[in-house]
Amino acid sequence: MVMEKPNDDSIVTLVCANLRNELGLQWLIGSPFLPPSTIVSVLRSIHTLENSSSLDYHKESEDIRTLLLKGFDVIGALIVEGSDLEETARKAIDAVRQLRKCLAGGGSSGGQQVIGAVADSNTGDIHYFVSRNEDSTNIEAVTSVVHEGQPEKYIWEIGCLLRCELPIKLPVYIPANNSSDAERMYLRATEAVIAKLKDPQTTYVMERSCTTSSEIPNAVVVRGTELDFDAGLSSVKLVSEEADKVSDGKTLTCGHFFSDIISASGVIPAENAGIIQVNILLNRSDKLQKPKAPAAEYFPNLEETRLLVMDFELDVICYAARDLLLIDAVSRLIIPGLIDQFNSMKNALLPKLLTEYPQLHAYHFNPPGILHPVTVIYELNYGETELKQVEARRSLHLRLGLPFNRPLLRIANALNFNLVKDSVESKSRHKGPRMLKDVHFGIPSSGVSGGIISLVQGSYEYYHYLQDGFDDSGWGCAYRSLQTIISWFRLQHYTSTDVPSHRDIQQALVDIGDKDPSFIGSREWIGAIELSFVLDKLLGVSCKIINVMSGAELPEKCRELALHFENQGTPVMIGGGVLAYTLLGVDYNEGTGDCAFLILDPHYTGNDEHKKIVNGGWCGWKKAVDNKGKNFFLHDKFYNLLLPQRPNMV
Repeated sequence: MVMEKPNDDSIVTLVCANLRNELGLQWLIGSPFLPPSTIVSVLRSIHTLENSSSLDYHKESEDIRTLLLKGFDVIGALIVEGSDLEETARKAIDAVRQLRKCLAGGGSSGGQQVIGAVADSNTGDIHYFVSRNEDSTNIEAVTSVVHEGQPEKYIWEIGCLLRCELPIKLPVYIPANNSSDAERMYLRATEAVIAKLKDPQTTYVMERSCTTSSEIPNAVVVRGTELDFDAGLSSVKLVSEEADKVSDGKTLTCGHFFSDIISASGVIPAENAGIIQVNILLNRSDKLQKPKAPAAEYFPNLEETRLLVMDFELDVICYAARDLLLIDAVSRLIIPGLIDQFNSMKNALLPKLLTEYPQLHAYHFNPPGILHPVTVIYELNYGETELKQVEARRSLHLRLGLPFNRPLLRIANALNFNLVKDSVESKSRHKGPRMLKDVHFGIPSSGVSGGIISLVQGSYEYYHYLQDGFDDSGWGCAYRSLQTIISWFRLQHYTSTDVPSHRDIQQALVDIGDKDPSFIGSREWIGAIELSFVLDKLLGVSCKIINVMSGAELPEKCRELALHFENQGTPVMIGGGVLAYTLLGVDYNEGTGDCAFLILDPHYTGNDEHKKIVNGGWCGWKKAVDNKGKNFFLHDKFYNLLLPQRPNMV
């Protein structure tokens, strides 16, 4: 049974929450698999023509074609300016039509309706207008705007992800000193690759990446002879779940792979949203129609030529409705996605054929505030910290509306689709046993009346005595606190460096000249100063250090510590005498001065059981003086507080 997509043209549905009231033009993103005029995300326009304020639609289309998954499309634009709502809406609609023509390679953009949105620069109110088709000059005001309350559930109950990895080794013979002929030979070779993807003899095998019911096939074969490469998404037909489940690509839908994995909570990470793995099989054994005798032809080369073997590591993901036929998923999503990514890499390599060979790799990200993944192609020759990569990420942060002081699009942030295949191995990159995370969740209240709680921002792992079978009882508390701090920087993706062992920490201190070589392998204590040296050496992280002459002075630092957790959010190491603790937050009443410290104690020696740790007070609120008059911080000892600073980086 075939069902048409719903036609709710008179309604704008807002699934996204990142519409920004800022000057300039913002592209509104939707999907042909969702009801018309459903806005799922927003991309800011960033390219203008040289010496002009006009949009550079060619550069905009190149960026968006790479960034946006197949299955999503530009359906409108938002402009924040002017008082003439209707005229401004027409400008937005015209911009979308020009961008769509560039995305379609100069051809027709499909004739879909277009949204023109105008935000009042004073009040922030947004007014929506629609134009019903590509050529119409008429626009209509939208009077009904619906806000979706469960956006993640809305997106992933309807759709799933398709993924296809395709490594290509492309040999190209090019003249060594003739750039025009080199480009011609290179383009001819790449055109042959694209033709092979559309070859009727090419076969696509679609496999489920998770376990479902035994009635559903593990893999389905889709043959190139069955595909219609000229069909677009505008005319796509969806098949209801009641259709017969025949085990082939002509009748099975994407949803048949995922009938029992829809999340009841509605919060579905992109890695687990349902992924179909697509593999490509090329026919290399075509039979000749007529037998031929062996023959050889000699073509003398008239100039110096070199062989260039180019590696293209294609990695494409697409968004598909669960009710989309697998055969349509291949022809309308996977193959166009592979061709677009291949062309993007081809164009990036073209100017450098005779000089250098950049290493390009596609990564997928799902940054906060964006409901669907995006794809980015990075050049990896000089590492991701090279200035060119930093500027590329800064541009992406601007387009996606992301903050400029957090690393959200570094390689360490990329989606790890192996979570579906092996959750135990990939959920933690730590080399060793799984660590407890965020053990302060669910602890009892601090007992401070009227206080304001300021806590660590983000996740960390709990490191304590005797972990990893290593006996550091009595001397390793500062090492363990440092490991917890470094785990925070890893989990927030400021670094991909492994959490160091005690020996690694000692080696770092020897390398910078702070300790003698005999320090390695010893059981000597370290303090806040040494921790700051290691953080700078291993992560490039700077630290602020607070000194107090007595534990009695620590409550006086609560206001400063509260500001640290609100602005920096990193765990703090407290060292005094022979003891070290990790501070995760403070509860502070500014009026009365009453305060409590959320202490994560590295001196714990038991098993990693959350209930046992919390009930035993190894993670909990501590007052400087408890209700029995006992001092938690010693009055006859000085204390150093290490406050790691969050790097200002993208």
